[in-house]
Amino acid sequence: MNRVRELVGASRAYERGIWGAGIGVAVLDSGVNGQHPDLRGRLVYAYNYLTDMAEGGDDCGHGTHICGIIGGTGEASGGRYQGLAPRCHFLSLKVLDRDGNGSSGILVRALYWLIDHAKEYDVRIVNISAGSAEIKGRKRIGLLKAVEDAWDAGLVVCAAAGNQGPARSSITVPGTSPKIITVGSSDDGQAVQFMGGKRRNYSGRGPTPACVCKPDVTAPGAYIRSCSADFEKPGHRLYTEKSGTSMATPVVSGSLALLLSADRELTNKQVKLKLRSSCRNLGLPRNQQGWGQIWVPGLLGIRE
Repeated sequence: MNRVRELVGASRAYERGIWGAGIGVAVLDSGVNGQHPDLRGRLVYAYNYLTDMAEGGDDCGHGTHICGIIGGTGEASGGRYQGLAPRCHFLSLKVLDRDGNGSSGILVRALYWLIDHAKEYDVRIVNISAGSAEIKGRKRIGLLKAVEDAWDAGLVVCAAAGNQGPARSSITVPGTSPKIITVGSSDDGQAVQFMGGKRRNYSGRGPTPACVCKPDVTAPGAYIRSCSADFEKPGHRLYTEKSGTSMATPVVSGSLALLLSADRELTNKQVKLKLRSSCRNLGLPRNQQGWGQIWVPGLLGIRE
């Protein structure tokens, strides 16, 4: 995470006392182990949509890793693996099982609960590091409507572009929505481990089926070391490494938490406009890099 924070210029925010305080980030994922030293005391609400119980925990590890990227304190590593917005707070809505799989119906339920309760928990950002190319018909329409209803309710919705690249039009649902912020991996040229083998150029490419240019933005997603949900188990460490657009998405969510903590009056549309005008051009095709790689100083209007 030291490398990631450097690549997106996050230290410039910290120099100005901007740490993400007061901003709630809802993580729709596999849950979170809120006992990790970097996340302890930061989880204000947890619900398991697979069991319909108000409970925390993470039997997959994906969601805990995501939360660490967004805003882990780095306490257990002397700050080395600190996330982007270490003073934000989290809501964990568990919609993925121990294998990282879920259904569109469960995700839709979680989104509509969030729309109704976001203000209660000061939620401004929704992180969805999940998606599918297989969702069709009514399920696809229903999921896209839910993320767009969340956007229309004022939430900043960030979703992964998916790991189905480099084929044209390989963005996964719900990242195909024209309203929300879709995140690709800026370093997908590096070969990373996926499904027992190594792949490169995996980040989903646009355009969408509706000919919308996607992704909107990219962020580092390769070999990201963040919080491990299994740190308490014998033989496991406090941190683990994962790769993919799932890891790039919380880099953007955490960066936007910094922006919103600096100016809480910004609307989600204004956030998206600031993002569009401040990214660093990587010199890649528009349907691969979007507006470019997220750059925190530009977001915050800090001169270089």
